[in-house]
Amino acid sequence: MIALLGRVGLGVALAGGLLGALDQWRGRRAGRLFAGLSLAGIVLSVAAMQYALVTHDFALAYVAENNATVTPLLYSITGMWSALEGSLLLWVLLLDGVVLGVAATYRRRRDDGVVRVALGTLFLTSAFFTFLMVGPADPFLANPGPVHQGAGPNALLQDNPLVAAHPPLLYLGFVGFAVPFAFAVGMLVTGRVEERWALAQRRFTVLAWGALSVGIVLGAWWSYQVLGWGGFWGWDPVENAALLPWLTATAYVHSVIVQDRRGLFRVWNLALAVATFALTVLGTFFTRSGVLQSVHAFSSSTLGPLLIGFFAVVVLVGGGLIAWRGDRLRSPVGVDHPASREGLFVVNNVLFVGFAIVVLLGTVFPLLYQAVNGAQVTVGTPYFATVAAPAGVAVLALMALAPLAGWRATSRAVLWSRARPVLWSALAVTALLALRGVRRPMVLVAVFLAVAAAGSALRTLALALRAARARGALRRALRAPSTGGMVTHLGVVVLALGVVVATSYATRREVTLATHQATVVDGQRVAFDGFHRVRTPLLDATQVVVRVGGATLYPAVTTYAGRASQPVGTPAIDSSLLRDVYVTFDAVGGNGAASGAQIANDLPAGSVVLGVTVEPLLSWLWIGGLVVGLGAALTVVRRRVGEEA
Repeated sequence: MIALLGRVGLGVALAGGLLGALDQWRGRRAGRLFAGLSLAGIVLSVAAMQYALVTHDFALAYVAENNATVTPLLYSITGMWSALEGSLLLWVLLLDGVVLGVAATYRRRRDDGVVRVALGTLFLTSAFFTFLMVGPADPFLANPGPVHQGAGPNALLQDNPLVAAHPPLLYLGFVGFAVPFAFAVGMLVTGRVEERWALAQRRFTVLAWGALSVGIVLGAWWSYQVLGWGGFWGWDPVENAALLPWLTATAYVHSVIVQDRRGLFRVWNLALAVATFALTVLGTFFTRSGVLQSVHAFSSSTLGPLLIGFFAVVVLVGGGLIAWRGDRLRSPVGVDHPASREGLFVVNNVLFVGFAIVVLLGTVFPLLYQAVNGAQVTVGTPYFATVAAPAGVAVLALMALAPLAGWRATSRAVLWSRARPVLWSALAVTALLALRGVRRPMVLVAVFLAVAAAGSALRTLALALRAARARGALRRALRAPSTGGMVTHLGVVVLALGVVVATSYATRREVTLATHQATVVDGQRVAFDGFHRVRTPLLDATQVVVRVGGATLYPAVTTYAGRASQPVGTPAIDSSLLRDVYVTFDAVGGNGAASGAQIANDLPAGSVVLGVTVEPLLSWLWIGGLVVGLGAALTVVRRRVGEEA
């Protein structure tokens, strides 16, 4: 019965997508009806899958492979996106929600050609991803025989509640970028590249960008808390797949401002909209085709040809339309002066798009090399870091200057008068840190630029709010796009400082301690107080009792019930605003004779080998990411829904 309901829902969702596309092509007015039909169908399928997971209905193969009777409720629910087929259910649920949101927002302009083509494009996109579940990735396949116990989720997917937030936000970001792509297609097909359209759908773009930004940061936080290596970003190919559309989307949300204010970058923005959505499809191919081996990727599947084919369609349609219409849609004006705000935005675009190209090459090259030569090659962190560090410095410099520059042109005297207080404050903070013993050039440069960028953002906010208060429009100013943008800048500053300081001053040591013995790592006293065993129906964990200052930590080696897999390490973290102490259980015995993954069933005794990492200001990274999300949210809710339409 559950499988039948799920498949009926998928059929309704597919019919809604196809009929919606046909309706828009024929110029009818039932966009909201078919969007609602498609959403209702996928909601039925999601409800059926969730019921099967929560009730442990192992008659479904997907439930048996990703759930067990001992799986906690939270991880039963998140099990829907713990594997390939179920993750597509969440993907289409969010996508259909976005399609209905677009149809409702533009209900008063449903006869407009741009809206019709855009909605038709969105309906076809929804129909494609729904078709994947109707055909090769059916989540409602039945088990051939009775199954009394499931395998349970992957151990890494039932060890941290961030699994409930990271994938949905990441997917919302990916599917949200279908909106600017769809409107780009609509503008190119109709030949109406008006400034209003880029601004009108900016809410959906910023929503997608903000969701993806927070999703990436939460993914880094999740990796940091679960994987046990003490880092938060390893330039893994699947991590890069999420970063790529974020880079081009960041360029897009900035250059759309210039198009709104000056009428510039029309064709460039269309190209960015197409590229961003194409990169989300490419990232979907990376994670769901099995071509990449990664802790973040799903297992191999038959979806690879379909996804890469859809990627080719997106690129060919978008690129072909731009080539066809591009010359007739160019902006009638240009950048007046390189020191103007729009001139600095050009540099910003070059930085983000250039870095995206570098990341794309580093991600795709191993695949191409293996396809051509039959051998494996890896592109490591040094390749990416060589470009990431100077690009980050340049972005902070632009964040310090752009809010101070005026449109069209700014005289040196005016720019200096605006920048002087900001730069002197940044220099004072940097000098104070140098006097306190900070000597690393990269840290001092980052602090100087970060303080300058924060000063520029605060100055812009203060001037805008002061002017609005004088006009009696303070509440409206709080919802203005510039307010959200400056809050986002402040979040980026906090995040950047956390990354630079943590990576520059991280101390990593492996220490061997006997029971009740202590040592000091980078000023932090670490003491070993013995072992502790935790056994529940869900897991079997051997914990090490470690005291760090006044906190007691329990790094462990854990085996989860259900899956016949090797035990996994579970790190423990003592976190504060000033520093993190990250402890892992590496081995038993001073010689490392028994690794954590080889501990016998009996409680071990004797000395232990601990991995201890001390990272200052790392929590600023997570705080900064959440502030970025807050800034995006302020921009999204700045006006009533439909006001821009």
